[in-house]
Amino acid sequence: MTRGAPIPETVTLHVPFRIVKRGGRKEMQLPEGATQPRRVDSALVKALARAFRWKRMLESGEFATIAELAEREGIAPSYMTRVLRLTLLAPDIIEAILDGKQGPEVTLARVLEPFPAAWNEQRPRFQADTDD
Repeated sequence: MTRGAPIPETVTLHVPFRIVKRGGRKEMQLPEGATQPRRVDSALVKALARAFRWKRMLESGEFATIAELAEREGIAPSYMTRVLRLTLLAPDIIEAILDGKQGPEVTLARVLEPFPAAWNEQRPRFQADTDD
């Protein structure tokens, strides 16, 4: 635009994107090469916080068993066990989740599924998004 050009009344902007499902929610996905804002998955972060809190409560001796702690928290022991498993994630995977840099395939449902205890075997499954 130049200084002398009239300002149009309407402006049309075309932004290419597609809608994808992620963790049961619909999300807008930008085209390849476009920088996407980091988005922290609050459900994942909350699950990690719970896992480490519960681990600390068990290790401190405050509760003798997972069943006892699960009863106090009002949840099923099997669910608590799956969430507690998150404390076995590699530190870099945890950091990526907390920073919102986890890949789109890293959802709460996916991390609650059984995964290998060895960190080097976890990384291909929960590959962090390294684009900055």
